[in-house]
Amino acid sequence: MAKYTKQEALDYHSKGRPGKIEVIPTKPYDTQEALTLAYSPGVADPCMEIFANREDVYKYTAKGNLVAVISNGTAVLGLGDIGADASKPVMEGKGLLFKVFSDIDVFDIEIDSKDTDKIIETIKLIAPSFGGINLEDIKAPECFEIETRLKDILDIPLMHDDQHGTAIISGAALLNGIEIAGKDISKVKVIFNGAGASALSCAKFYMALGVKKDNIMIFDSKGLINYQRTDLNKYKIPFQSKENNCTLAKALKDADVFVGLSKGNILNGEMIKSMAKNPIVFALANPIPEISYEEATSAREDIIMATGRSDNPNQVNNVLGFPFIFRGALDVRAKCINEEMKIAAAYALAKLAKEPVPEYVSKAYNQEKFEFGKNYIIPKPVDKRLIVEVSSAVAKAAIDSGVSKIKINDWKAYKKELALRLERKF
Repeated sequence: MAKYTKQEALDYHSKGRPGKIEVIPTKPYDTQEALTLAYSPGVADPCMEIFANREDVYKYTAKGNLVAVISNGTAVLGLGDIGADASKPVMEGKGLLFKVFSDIDVFDIEIDSKDTDKIIETIKLIAPSFGGINLEDIKAPECFEIETRLKDILDIPLMHDDQHGTAIISGAALLNGIEIAGKDISKVKVIFNGAGASALSCAKFYMALGVKKDNIMIFDSKGLINYQRTDLNKYKIPFQSKENNCTLAKALKDADVFVGLSKGNILNGEMIKSMAKNPIVFALANPIPEISYEEATSAREDIIMATGRSDNPNQVNNVLGFPFIFRGALDVRAKCINEEMKIAAAYALAKLAKEPVPEYVSKAYNQEKFEFGKNYIIPKPVDKRLIVEVSSAVAKAAIDSGVSKIKINDWKAYKKELALRLERKF
């Protein structure tokens, strides 16, 4: 992981023009004629065309390539509830990643409220400005209700990335990890530590990939989620286990998969040693994993491990997902981001990891040689093929599942168009 000082970080965000993103014009503006067309009176003509046909908003405005990144600052990275203002650097950063990796424009919007109804109403009222909405860093359980209700209201792609991004990326890693380990996804025993938005979404998504519900055990801060508990919210109840008086250490014995979305240093080498052959360990707490890569790999040579850190193999990073998922969704004007699209993204990521890795990716990581195996189960974020393979898979899934307003007939041409978007950015 790159080292930096606090002052270097503050200087990066403050020097020159403060912040990380800006708005720039995309049409001529330096003559009287151009200004007449850009604003009054020329702007009236597209306004009336849109008034006559609402769908023409995509023809005459930037809506089709514009995503709102929205937060209320209640669950920011590892910082917790720091408020709307303090969340803005993160949301601007998300906007930067959208632009760099998928050529999507972003307005970041920070809502100063913890009232679920007010947040939903605010997003509903501003939604006509955008082609898609990325919810970010909103704490559980409110985030579940906000996303669910907005999906029923809006007709544009919407996704709470903290939930689904981690699920999709780790899901791709799980598919490849299970293949390398020689296991059957319908038989693997999966243990979760953490029961927030990401963990519950991962559990649900893994079930969509083939993991059996009865083979999942989830621990929160009070212990195992089971039928004896009377303090569970409606989002945890579906994952109640039949086990009782079971500790995390006991649950890990002979387990095939561990997924940590909790806090650092809650596992040790002895616990890893008790797991089944070729254990799959996703220690995703950041910046300190549930167990360090060094300790885990020292305990088991056969381990297949991922973390959220860039200085370990197999970094589970949401930037592998959201730019390309929204790119595909926007390009076919999808009405939502459904399970079929998420699953398509996970399988596309898993498949790409099996392809020969371009030399420029190796150069970006100090000439390290990458080849499909336990130390390379998901692609690297700098891989320019991601926009082509993941976005096209998402777009196709949207079309096939009947949620797109645009069809793509020439997939070769579409993939070429996707690749050209990045040529303008890298």
